[in-house]
Amino acid sequence: MRQLIAGNWKMNGLGSAALAEIAVLRAAAVTRADILICPPATLIARAVWAAKGAVPIGAQDCHAQASGAFTGDISAEMLKDAGAVTVIVGHSERRQLHGESDATVADKARAAWRAGLSAIICVGETEAERIAGHALDVVTRQLEASVPPGATADNTAVAYEPVWAIGTGRTPSDAEIVEMHALVRGRLGAGFRILYGGSVKPANAAAILGLADVDGALVGGASLKASDFLAIVEAARS
Repeated sequence: MRQLIAGNWKMNGLGSAALAEIAVLRAAAVTRADILICPPATLIARAVWAAKGAVPIGAQDCHAQASGAFTGDISAEMLKDAGAVTVIVGHSERRQLHGESDATVADKARAAWRAGLSAIICVGETEAERIAGHALDVVTRQLEASVPPGATADNTAVAYEPVWAIGTGRTPSDAEIVEMHALVRGRLGAGFRILYGGSVKPANAAAILGLADVDGALVGGASLKASDFLAIVEAARS
């Protein structure tokens, strides 16, 4: 399968400067991998316009309900209406900073499917859990409880993001990444995309993307500049 390089802009990006990065991606001749950009919700509709169909646009989160008295929240249907095709759910920052449980993540994945979006479901252990030798058990539990029945290779991808590697510049060893991706593959089966996320940058992208069962990357900080993001795309397996 073609690898997917997905950019998660997180809470970054304002107006014309951010849209200029989308325009650079639109103009690039991207052939080595599929790409996706997930900007803040305020930019989704404008990013779709700027991409002009050449760059799929996703979202970073959604509410489980289609509508209602949920001030400040955004439903999957609203994201679809704005032009998004995918939504990230269960990112560790949502789990840790907003107290989202596995059950909440599963509800959001179902909401994405309901609205006609695909879901990228994030899983990953903390540093304490890794040191204690519980990383495999933690991710197994998250997979069992966060990936709802009905997940298919068409509507779901899973991103393994060790919490301790996100934004720190640190990454697991190649053996640790391969071990975890093999675990996820064993739970999901063939055909599902399994992305690696956590301090992916141009300097380490080729090594990570060349590992077994790594079907792409979920890129944070390095996705904010089109030049860095495209360098990661060029490191994908052909």
